[in-house]
Amino acid sequence: QVQLVESGGGLVQAGGSLRLSCAASGSIFSIVAMGWYRQAPGKQRELVARISSAGSTLYADSVKGRIIISRDNAKNNVYLQMNSLKPEDTAVYYCECIGYWGQGTQVTVSS
Repeated sequence: QVQLVESGGGLVQAGGSLRLSCAASGSIFSIVAMGWYRQAPGKQRELVARISSAGSTLYADSVKGRIIISRDNAKNNVYLQMNSLKPEDTAVYYCECIGYWGQGTQVTVSS
């Protein structure tokens, strides 16, 4: 079983930055892909970014150039560095690993 705990969310003004962290339990972390998703009120959950075990990355078009996903296999952590934040980035952000989900962390961007 995998447990995921997100942190780092908060309130930030448009143009600001936040760094989200996801701490994962379990011995399989280094060999599986990890993902960050988000869900805004009244909308479906959507992919933000994914990173493979080898470090290959995939981003949603809406965040390319502003958000960077990274991982530290030694610490079982995956990160989401978010820059140039926009009000439309406001959502609950979730970490995902082989179908397991964290509890989410709220990101609110004020205009």
